[in-house]
Amino acid sequence: MSTPSKAEDSHAEQVILAVDIGGSHVKTLLSSGGEERKSKSGPDMSAQRMTEKVRALADGLHFDVVSIGYPGPVHHNKPLIEPANLGRGWVGFDFAASFGKPSKVVNDALMQAIGSYQGGRMLFLGLGTGLGAAMIVDDVAQPMELAHLPYKKGRSFEDYVGERGLEKHGPDKWKKYVFDVVSKLRAAMEPDYVVIGGGNVEKLDQLPAECRRGDNRNAFEGGFRLWKNKSLRF
Repeated sequence: MSTPSKAEDSHAEQVILAVDIGGSHVKTLLSSGGEERKSKSGPDMSAQRMTEKVRALADGLHFDVVSIGYPGPVHHNKPLIEPANLGRGWVGFDFAASFGKPSKVVNDALMQAIGSYQGGRMLFLGLGTGLGAAMIVDDVAQPMELAHLPYKKGRSFEDYVGERGLEKHGPDKWKKYVFDVVSKLRAAMEPDYVVIGGGNVEKLDQLPAECRRGDNRNAFEGGFRLWKNKSLRF
């Protein structure tokens, strides 16, 4: 398999600030190096408040452009709906104007998927509060809203393999559901490999066949690749 690193273009010299927005924290990292920085998020964090927090985290640091992983559907660089676990004011918000820098916004699962990609056909599944999903085929990246598709007893994939499913069914049954859901999605999508990420992947001591363990820090790498990889389409 080829790796996306060969596709870096003239933007490679830019310093990129990658921002990963979660329900409990907003985290940042620069492509030029340094330590990850984070601040608490939560149900009162609006889009404006997020940019204020990020600017405070980046105080004294140089960056040229911004990548943002948003916890919800995104189309043409804009959130489509308000996030479930954060404040309001995200739909229609002008991130570039607020940061004063060119900005790219993608779904957070897609950003982690891009950072995990090693060529070919990859299915990414993020086990967290819900079920994040994305597919990348030969550098064409597509977020997918699979979480709410029907699965069992009138309930969705997310109801069984998300946080609610883990709490309701316990870790042993939850693991069985994860293996079953992964098997069904692999059969439907026919990927070369599956990357399982998200905060709850650490609860899996074993992975399903043809799967690799993801890492939440790959979200930052995905944010860097949004600007560096000229062959990437999303």
